[in-house]
Amino acid sequence: MGTSKRERQKAGHQARQSAIARAEAAAARRRRYVQAGVLALFVLVVIGGAVVLSNRDDGSDTAAPTTTVDPQAGTPVELPTPPGPGATIEGETPCPEADGSSERTTSFSAAPPMCIDPASSYTARFDTSAGPISVELDAASNPETVNNFVVLARYHYYDDTAIFRADRSIEIIQGGAPTTNSASDPGPGYTIADEGGPYTYEPGQLVMARTAAEDSAGAQFFFTAGPASSALDSQGTYVVFGTTDEAGLAVVQQILASAVDDPTSGLGGTPDPPVVIEGIEITES
Repeated sequence: MGTSKRERQKAGHQARQSAIARAEAAAARRRRYVQAGVLALFVLVVIGGAVVLSNRDDGSDTAAPTTTVDPQAGTPVELPTPPGPGATIEGETPCPEADGSSERTTSFSAAPPMCIDPASSYTARFDTSAGPISVELDAASNPETVNNFVVLARYHYYDDTAIFRADRSIEIIQGGAPTTNSASDPGPGYTIADEGGPYTYEPGQLVMARTAAEDSAGAQFFFTAGPASSALDSQGTYVVFGTTDEAGLAVVQQILASAVDDPTSGLGGTPDPPVVIEGIEITES
């Protein structure tokens, strides 16, 4: 009887010790998961950038503020296959044909020369699957930035690319990544100098994306869709180079409103259904 009791007590003690060990191990795992989650979030904020725009060599985000508008919950949207690389221009970049007849080109050895007349007026019409967005480009204030955008558009750099980001926390939509349809797109092969600033941000603007580094913009851009974009004012480094009209802003806001959250991206969400820029027509007057 005594021996049996001692064995039961011993077994109970071992079971309790085993349970304690399991609980401690589970707690340690939870701590590791939390630490890993914090680290992953930190990496996403650093890489995904500040808010709108980030791509390795091209335009990118800045540091995005905490979400203030809850995105729609749902399965992350699968973006369409990007159009992929076009032709490559080695050496100096010639000015593209104004009539749009230039070959689609996505890789350049050098930034383009001045191909526009800063004294002229330029309009960019984005033909998207969600509707047209017409933008008056500000060549007078930002000739280098407008020139770069016009050259890329006339080389069909942006044709068939997706709006890959719709971030309701700062109310912007972002595109301009033909190789990957993502913020990590390699860009056109060069970057351009920052121009003007500091800037403030309000609904209806067309803005160059860039990394946190100076003079790091290349091709990616974003549209501001609402007042939350003013969260970028503290940075003020993204060059504003165009303004859309009321009809264009309505399309931009419609795209943003469709956003489905993708918590793995660090960039907010993605339009649902996906939105594709079919082409950008540049008009000079």
